[in-house]
Amino acid sequence: MSDKREHARPGRGTDSLALLRGDCGSCFGLCCVALPFSASADFAADKEAGRPCGNLRADFGCGIHDRLGQSGYRGCVAYDCFGAGQKVSQLTFAGRDWRAEPRGAARMFQVFPVMWRLHELLWYLTQALTYPQAASVHGEIRLALEGVERLTEQGPEVLAELDTEERRREVAPLLARASELVRAGAGRRGKDRRGADLIGASLRGADLRGADLRGAYLIGADLRGADLRLADLIGADLRGADLGGADLTGAVFLTQSQVDAARGDGATRLPAPLGRPAHWSSGAEGAASPASRSRGRSRRR
Repeated sequence: MSDKREHARPGRGTDSLALLRGDCGSCFGLCCVALPFSASADFAADKEAGRPCGNLRADFGCGIHDRLGQSGYRGCVAYDCFGAGQKVSQLTFAGRDWRAEPRGAARMFQVFPVMWRLHELLWYLTQALTYPQAASVHGEIRLALEGVERLTEQGPEVLAELDTEERRREVAPLLARASELVRAGAGRRGKDRRGADLIGASLRGADLRGADLRGAYLIGADLRGADLRLADLIGADLRGADLGGADLTGAVFLTQSQVDAARGDGATRLPAPLGRPAHWSSGAEGAASPASRSRGRSRRR
């Protein structure tokens, strides 16, 4: 476990998004303790918030990390804290772990979900700054980004009481405007599928260029060969969706965790800086199936 007392601020370009990815080696296994989960297609057992997962090792590593999917923990495969885990562990609590100092454990577990939501906002705002089409709102986005960054640097007492939904409401119009400017490049008015229930839908080969799919439920959907160029996928639930041969070039606000939750193949085209998940080449399933409809839905935006 490295002791990183300083946490770099996210920058302003694509490369800086790497700073907003989870670094488990610098975290005290916070997602494995602070967050609850329910037995479902994504998780093999129930776990309440604040109780360590039975697979968490003494060194804060996962005992089944190399076989999470096969062990019934596909939800963990697709999870990303956006760098919140190492921020709380190494900056907010200055490298003091909850096992060594159990009196501070409850506060640490309370702060982690708050930091996670703030870091998610940082990821979207940083991503928005990489879209040249949205240059007219970059100034406002930078100001919002700096404001959220300052919040992440507050002490645990302040963070524990922070209303992240208020911050989300403040940021949402900026992200929506950036999305509109980017999607205008599709040269057509994309379909409005915001929050649509498309669970298990047959969308093979569908023309969804520039579509608004914010918060759409695409669990287990057949999107093979679909054209999703410049589509807005912020908050869309892609668990178990088949993206084989789909083109997601320039997809707006698509995250690595969404990609990891889906299925794809060598012909699937992804936007930078997202990587192709290892389980795609193995033919393994994504993080969920239509049967898990009532479990762990993505937050709508």
